[in-house]
Amino acid sequence: MKFKLAITLACWIISFSLLAQKKEPIGLIKTSEGEIYIQLFEETPNYRKSFIQLAEANYWDAFTFNRVIPNFVAQAGCPDTAEGFNDPEYLLDPEFVKGITHVYGAVGAGRDDNPEKRSATCQFYIVHNQSGLHRLDNNYTVFGQVIKGMDVVDRIVFKKRDEKDEPLQPVTMDVSIVYLTNSEIKKLIGG
Repeated sequence: MKFKLAITLACWIISFSLLAQKKEPIGLIKTSEGEIYIQLFEETPNYRKSFIQLAEANYWDAFTFNRVIPNFVAQAGCPDTAEGFNDPEYLLDPEFVKGITHVYGAVGAGRDDNPEKRSATCQFYIVHNQSGLHRLDNNYTVFGQVIKGMDVVDRIVFKKRDEKDEPLQPVTMDVSIVYLTNSEIKKLIGG
């Protein structure tokens, strides 16, 4: 009986230790204005997977923040086109999740006016409105949340911009994925 208890206890300790060391993928956007860290939601698995794949393929590294509007969004990735997004490789069906909304710092996927509300995963935006942008809820998929770097987003959206809301001085980016344990994430965000 003591042997069974000792084995059970040892298994529990090992399991707990492994669980504590589980690493989560965190989006890291290094910009010319500083670094932005993004938690990617498990509740939106297709968008999370797509973001990770594109980041690990260095897809966004040639792009900039192409649309910046204070109290609205900082948008980056593939630019808008007159014909909309027509590359099916980068279009995903919506993943609207109750409780995941357009709050300050939310990260969502851009899309054109298609009736299916399919998003171009090559384009993402970060909500810059302190009150959120809840008129976008259930119309655009939110798949992440900035956990560190909203001060960087502030600097980006307040850049001087042209009539199309594109920064006059390009804001470059290098998007990657870092894998962190829960304790590393807490330390990163200062908690």
